[in-house]
Amino acid sequence: MRTFVIGDIHGGLKALIQLLNTLELKEDDALIFMGDYVDGWSESAQVIEFLIELSNTFNCIFIKGNHDVWCEDWLRDGEVNPTWYMHGGKETIESYEGFLKEDKEQHLLFFENLKMYHIDSENRLFLHAGFTSMHGVEKEVFLKTLYFDRTLWEMVLTMDKGIAKNSKLYPKRLTHYNEIYIGHTPTINFNVDVPMHAANVWNIDTGAAFTGKLSAMDIDAKTVFQSENLPKLYPDEQGRNK
Repeated sequence: MRTFVIGDIHGGLKALIQLLNTLELKEDDALIFMGDYVDGWSESAQVIEFLIELSNTFNCIFIKGNHDVWCEDWLRDGEVNPTWYMHGGKETIESYEGFLKEDKEQHLLFFENLKMYHIDSENRLFLHAGFTSMHGVEKEVFLKTLYFDRTLWEMVLTMDKGIAKNSKLYPKRLTHYNEIYIGHTPTINFNVDVPMHAANVWNIDTGAAFTGKLSAMDIDAKTVFQSENLPKLYPDEQGRNK
């Protein structure tokens, strides 16, 4: 059995299908999605529909991202968050044209059932953004932190690699998990187009919302798989490159 972790999709269904085809999935493979399924390219609603169907065939774990929270609120009560609208919400709303009320209700249920985080049997943590509690995600005071935080990633990028894990200077929040997998902060912000690794944290968001690719990684073999760059797959669109 293989387990793949998959980065932020942001409405790029073509990239998702292309990526999954490269994985050559087998029946007992597992897929862990890092959140932000919507907002960016033109097929957000179609991505959700596809993921619901995919979960009927494969073992899928879906993490909740900040963009998913905004879309969930809109599906539930029609609330259009102004920040959301400017950062991909407009395209997501348009992608739902032609979807029936029953379809939207099913999608709302999908969003409501997304996990804030997942810890597997190997004590590997999966969450969208990060956490701040030195006692681990279970003790995080503000749940929004789990899909908004960037300090975890900033911290590991700037850590002194010479600090031993048993040192009192080593960040306590890192010691609770063997590995930590996140999305949320595109690696292309650091001029890197593949998943990045710092300390025991892996960042799988390779900028699919913008000019990057959609990435997956076999978490045991650490083999990386990628789609083409999203602007190539959606040549008549801007994604979030605005």
